[in-house]
Amino acid sequence: MATLAASPRALGAVAGGIIAAGAAVAAYATAIEPRAFRIRSEVLRVLPAGARPITVLHLADIHLAPWQEDKLDWLESLTTLEPDLIVNTGDSLGHAAALPVLADALRVFQGVPGFFVHGSNDVYGPEFKNPLRYFAGPSTLAGESHKQRLDTAGLERAFESLGWLDLNNSARAIEVRGTTVAAFGVSDPHRHWDRLDETEAAISRMRKALGDEPRVTLGVTHAPYQRILNAFVDLGADAILAGHTHGGQVRVPGGHAIVTNCDIPRAQASGLSTWVHDGRAAPLNVSQGIGASIWAPFRLGTPPEAVVVSLRPRDIG
Repeated sequence: MATLAASPRALGAVAGGIIAAGAAVAAYATAIEPRAFRIRSEVLRVLPAGARPITVLHLADIHLAPWQEDKLDWLESLTTLEPDLIVNTGDSLGHAAALPVLADALRVFQGVPGFFVHGSNDVYGPEFKNPLRYFAGPSTLAGESHKQRLDTAGLERAFESLGWLDLNNSARAIEVRGTTVAAFGVSDPHRHWDRLDETEAAISRMRKALGDEPRVTLGVTHAPYQRILNAFVDLGADAILAGHTHGGQVRVPGGHAIVTNCDIPRAQASGLSTWVHDGRAAPLNVSQGIGASIWAPFRLGTPPEAVVVSLRPRDIG
């Protein structure tokens, strides 16, 4: 029986096509999609009956480097959304020189109340990591003595000057459009900086001060590890907001994240879902984030996003 063999010219054409396609995907993932900023909108019916709607702007994983002018311009443009409340779930810094530039861009939100927690990149500068390591599970915790320390205290001062409240292992409450918004959070669970005992004590003090007045309660974390999400449900969160995953940063078209860099199920690594624990549940919003490490400046199937979460009364369909 005769066999058919491809000619060297045909094989070369196939190889050339594969290389060209790979180069096109790489160019798109590094030059186009990381700048394809989008706004995702969600509705959560979690407010007390009769309350006025509250527009929450969820910011996550800005990872700002000072030369990223397109990102800065887009951040400033978000003021046109006219949020009533801002929740920043961490990893705002992406370079040691980014703080003054970030603070200047966020000044458009001066006076808009908010909450914030930290990710590890609000404390330490980014460093190169082999992307293939993430397939083995969440990134490991390397020694910290050699890491570049960022101006975390300065970042906190910048946020607090805007009117944002620190939820790192704490709980705070503010009034927004006539409704008390109680919130609690933890510092980055990915680094095991969470101290749930401190958070629980703060919640107890907050609830004692608030008494029985109607309110909505938000749980805020950078990394959505299951132990944190379970605890937040147990602690009475009406909704949970998180970031960290970048939506996987690379996603097969039409599929879920390939990796999550934590233990959340891949199907819940971005977007709005429901977290269930011991028969109780809370809506969970995980943002794909706005940026990425300067050492891994690519996205594929996970465009950068800010999320507008419209909180509405439970008694309105």
